[in-house]
Amino acid sequence: MKSICRILFLCFLSFQVLASELYIGTATVDITPPLPVALMGQFHLRIARQAETPISASVVVLENRSGGQTLETSIMVSCDLVYISAGIRDGVREKVKQKLPNLDVSKIVLNATHTHTAPVLEDESDEVSFLYNIPKEGVTTPAQYKEMFTTRVSDAIVQAWRGRSPGTVTWGLERAAIAYNRRAVYKNGTTVMYGRTDTPEFQNLEGYEDHDINTLFFWNDRKKLIAMAINVPCPAQEVEGRSHLNADYWHPTREALRKKYGKDLAILAMIGAAGDQSPHPMYRKKAEERMRVLGQYDRMEDIARRIVGAVDRAYDVVKNEGVSDVKLIHKVAQLDLPQRIITRDEYFESQKVVEDTEAEIKADPRKKDQLYAKSTWFGDVMKRYELQKNNPNPTYKTEVHVIRIGDIVICTNQFELFTDFGIRIQARSKALQTFVVQLAGPGTYLATDKAVKGGGYSAVCQSNVVSPEGGQVLVDETLAMIDELWK
Repeated sequence: MKSICRILFLCFLSFQVLASELYIGTATVDITPPLPVALMGQFHLRIARQAETPISASVVVLENRSGGQTLETSIMVSCDLVYISAGIRDGVREKVKQKLPNLDVSKIVLNATHTHTAPVLEDESDEVSFLYNIPKEGVTTPAQYKEMFTTRVSDAIVQAWRGRSPGTVTWGLERAAIAYNRRAVYKNGTTVMYGRTDTPEFQNLEGYEDHDINTLFFWNDRKKLIAMAINVPCPAQEVEGRSHLNADYWHPTREALRKKYGKDLAILAMIGAAGDQSPHPMYRKKAEERMRVLGQYDRMEDIARRIVGAVDRAYDVVKNEGVSDVKLIHKVAQLDLPQRIITRDEYFESQKVVEDTEAEIKADPRKKDQLYAKSTWFGDVMKRYELQKNNPNPTYKTEVHVIRIGDIVICTNQFELFTDFGIRIQARSKALQTFVVQLAGPGTYLATDKAVKGGGYSAVCQSNVVSPEGGQVLVDETLAMIDELWK
């Protein structure tokens, strides 16, 4: 009898050592700037004097404990921005470090929804290639917004961290057709973003369309749903051309989900690999418009309804499967990716565009608001060409995160990553589900070799800092990091 009791006691001790407990904290913060403010996402200056919706950031912090000892932490923040600048990211980490000095702030990862109706993040004081002619007075400046954003988001992270408590998590997968491949291919081999499809020259859309909706659900110890992560491979740019502040389709999506699941629900909006996808239809436009008119809903409501439907279906399947004893591992790496090489022809073409644009502005200074960004965009190609003279094989340093949560993995990149790269990662990953999250950093397009050969915006040298070969390195290195988490 004594021997049996001893065995049971040892088994209990082994369980205590091996079992881990998940702690979860959440927060949501308004990041709407004082108006007016310059908007990011088009080639011309837009000053927003009205907010059609608020913009926000949502935080989920995770901590794995065993026997009261912290094993791992991970902090994820989704933001209604066009991308995450290095200054924004570093500013948030620095401010969190001041308040939580023992926290590993490298495990803070911010991603953007890519709404084109959010504030400009950088100006001439930052080393960036895309600038606007923003007024010096009368608007919230990028520097002012950066200070406001980093303060509010860092405070939200601290709030979520200090409020963490035992909880459970599970994951789900559904499908919803949100995105369209936006690159039209023609008989002569050229490709055009948003090109016409109602012409005899049209051949096909260039790439695969990803309609998977990956989800994570988080509950507290009272079985209350407190957060969701929703991975949609489609940038939030349905209303990208407007001149008002707008969180795009994520606003009605969040409103609908909070109405059903709770007003305090934190929602991590994660954009999957979608550099060549968007919510804009490429064909059958009239049929879709007829359905919207008859149904009395707009496109934003339609997108929200599709996402919410997918989330609801996934939740109904997995809602009773929440677990607290999950493996949590968060790895961060700095990768050096091969840059796209600028040819002599590309240099001289860019030089001519810059010269012609500057001459046009000089002849009519009122055009500077419309043309300045174009000039800086092409001007960056010239700078890259000059740098190549001293370094013929340049590389681009980028930060990536790979986070294992139980059977799933979240892997991030800073780019507008073409869908094919995301599919390569998902198809080869050892995880049950793989959340590929783009725009977790300064966004530039990362196009495939097929896209570069076709040309067109998003696959020209002005759009791409990293080469297609660099994209494959990103895929392979990300997969190597994922493999390590399953050993």
